[in-house]
Amino acid sequence: MRRRRRYLLVLCAVGLALVGALAYGLRRGAADVEDYRSVTRRARVTPDYADAVIPPNIAPLNFVVEEPGTLYCVKFRSTKGEGIDVVARGPQIVIPPRPWRRLLDANRGEELSIDVCVKAADGRWDRFEPMTNAIAREEIDRYLVYRLINAGFNMYVRMGIYERDLEDYDESLILDNRSFDEGCMNCHTFLSKGTDGVVFQMRRGREDHGMGMVLIRDGHVTIVDTRTHLTLSSAVYTSWHPSGRALAFSMNKVRQFFHGSGAEVRDVVDLDSDLALYLLESGALASTPAIREPDRLETYPAWSPDGKYLYFCSAPILWSDRNEVPPAQYDQVRYELRRIGYEIETGTWDEVETVLSAERTGLSITLPKVSPDGRFLLFCMAEYGCFPIHLASSDLYMMDLESGRYARLAISSDQSDSWHSWSSNGRWIVFSSRRRDGLLTRLYLSYVDETGKAHRPFLLPQKDPAFYDSFLKTYNVPELVREPVPVRGEQIARVMRSGQWVKSDLAVTSATPAAGRGPDVGPAGAPEPVGPWSPRSAD
Repeated sequence: MRRRRRYLLVLCAVGLALVGALAYGLRRGAADVEDYRSVTRRARVTPDYADAVIPPNIAPLNFVVEEPGTLYCVKFRSTKGEGIDVVARGPQIVIPPRPWRRLLDANRGEELSIDVCVKAADGRWDRFEPMTNAIAREEIDRYLVYRLINAGFNMYVRMGIYERDLEDYDESLILDNRSFDEGCMNCHTFLSKGTDGVVFQMRRGREDHGMGMVLIRDGHVTIVDTRTHLTLSSAVYTSWHPSGRALAFSMNKVRQFFHGSGAEVRDVVDLDSDLALYLLESGALASTPAIREPDRLETYPAWSPDGKYLYFCSAPILWSDRNEVPPAQYDQVRYELRRIGYEIETGTWDEVETVLSAERTGLSITLPKVSPDGRFLLFCMAEYGCFPIHLASSDLYMMDLESGRYARLAISSDQSDSWHSWSSNGRWIVFSSRRRDGLLTRLYLSYVDETGKAHRPFLLPQKDPAFYDSFLKTYNVPELVREPVPVRGEQIARVMRSGQWVKSDLAVTSATPAAGRGPDVGPAGAPEPVGPWSPRSAD
């Protein structure tokens, strides 16, 4: 009996090996396509990766050929090394990872040619015009962190923060909100594109574990309660000072509401908002009246890479009742781009400067992000408001900080293009977009060259080329990082549930000091004057 069982096991193993070998051979085997008809157009494929600049370390860009046929052959060729032939009985083209990596790595700076051939019902091959990609010399950061949420309206229920390895398809969970009674977590931020400093915000779940800032440093998790009697809420949007010694954050009174009709009925208004700093060494909060004016909304802080300037968005408050939702003039609020100088060694602030006014643009500016070399500033503009993800009018813009010139990026679409992040080398951006169907937010990657031009974006690749046809969650807040997050799951959730939080000290407020003075402690003074901004290459 045992001998017979071993015999059957051996036969099964051999059978599986033969099936695998045949399948592998079909996928990679060469097909005789010498006798073909030339089709004077490209094959229809989805996702459409043609004409994009791709990183040399990106996972295979699998796709579906949307042409009828009985057999499919796709040939990948470049200048150096062995090409790849993928032959399949169905239209799904799955590229073998190892030959793909070798081909891209050997051809940095070269073109990748993709030749699609489809065998028609009459037995003859149709050969379409080739697609091409440019293979960049510069790599993209290996990891991408994002939040996945249901495409709901007023109830998110389930959400998680995930980490994707861009060199393959591995997706790992950092934290699921079931770990703390389905509370909310949002706005993850990383110190200098690494994981030496990680921050995200948490909001109370069913058991009301509270509201706070989750801070991860050197593998240690701390929950910081940033609320004081001088702050209008806990921290929301955050930005690390490049020194790692301070976190700029906004305090927002954000409310969602709904329209009676339209393609997108959801909308968001910020009824009130201010800015402050959390100083990690002292645990104190620091601010200045210039970034928390009582008659203005200040939000979306973003440090320059040298830490000398804090960029942010600011708009006048047009309503007297800060509890009415929505206020009568919600669609007339337009944010402008400002910045303020800051010296972290002395804690002193300069005057606020207007970088780009809403009066000049006629649009509302949000989500400023400065490139790692300090040369460019990427931001969004929409018809109004502070929440571009729900506004189809939201587009991506790039400003050259040396000249002050800005322009709408050609990679923008007629749907919402919003949350974005730079790579650590400044050659890649990732952004959120609803261009695929107008409903669900997907992630797109784009190469940015030395002139600030963003090249044709491509959809985040998946192992299953038909993945996005059935995946009903929406991507949110993509962040490119160089390394994996070192702390996960239960270790974070245990601290979140413990109630052992760090309470920030009473706020320290500072007006613009005289030379040699440190920050003033006490109540806020009058707002600082807002002066003009002019580009200075030496900044």
